Amino acid sequence: MREQSERRRFEEVMMPHLNAAYNLARWLTRNEHDAEDIVQEAYLRAYKFFQGFRGEHGRAWLLGIVRNTCYTWRQKNRAHLNAPYDEESSDPEIQNAVMTENGPESILARRDDLRILKDALKKLPMEFREVVVLRDLEDFSYKEIAGIAEIPIGTVMSRLARGRKLLLAHLMQVKQGVYDGM
Repeated sequence: MREQSERRRFEEVMMPHLNAAYNLARWLTRNEHDAEDIVQEAYLRAYKFFQGFRGEHGRAWLLGIVRNTCYTWRQKNRAHLNAPYDEESSDPEIQNAVMTENGPESILARRDDLRILKDALKKLPMEFREVVVLRDLEDFSYKEIAGIAEIPIGTVMSRLARGRKLLLAHLMQVKQGVYDGM
């Protein structure tokens, strides 16, 4: 009976964060199938150690486990790190944009903008990419990111600033290339 109530509590606290866990894993691995495997492994780890979890909000705790699982996966799979990843075919954001916009020009413009942004994010070094994703896509506070990434808040702030600067530099290069190509 106790095991059943623990399982129910785990599901109530952790399952609402499944999308955030997958999103972080996908950005860190750059591959949807690897991200699915990592999230599954992270949830197994979280369940195994759930008795040690003290709190109501498990999002940061869970994403810390996802992050650590990603780094473990990265150590084991270095050969696959540079494999290209085509998000456009399965990305729900792109599919949703295509479904909701009316004109073909706006569909193409949104799709291109999203592709450019995702390409820029993919080019960030992992330590900057994870902080940018956690802050700007997952809306975590600096303190929460520090806990997830197990780094000081000052390091979070500097990585975020550097990551955003690198992201902007890449986007400016793309913009410059578009204007030069005209």
